[in-house]
Amino acid sequence: MLKITSKHLEVTPTIRKRVEARYAKLARHDVPLINPHIIITKEKQIFKIETSVGIPNGKLFAHAKNENLYAAITAMGQKLEKQLNRTQDKPTAQRYTTPEQNEEFIYDADLDNEHNEEYAA
Repeated sequence: MLKITSKHLEVTPTIRKRVEARYAKLARHDVPLINPHIIITKEKQIFKIETSVGIPNGKLFAHAKNENLYAAITAMGQKLEKQLNRTQDKPTAQRYTTPEQNEEFIYDADLDNEHNEEYAA
């Protein structure tokens, strides 16, 4: 259940529906969202949205500002999705290791001298 708090603004059913749709997109990652909380604030002509949600590995937090409320909701959702992708894919990310030294490599000085003599003018 989403907890939506607003300051200087009434949460209409369309706003609630838009926020719930954004959180529904996060549900396709198969990560349980624990206690999601959204705060919508209107200051003069700018809408601010802050959200925090717990996941099993930690906590996600995102905020967005925009003159258009629905654009701010979209930006907030994109930020949350990016953080969720980062935390979910980090353990499986390809980790590079340094190459091991090859013990069988033998440097042949005579072979190197012959090679240098061919190119000497």
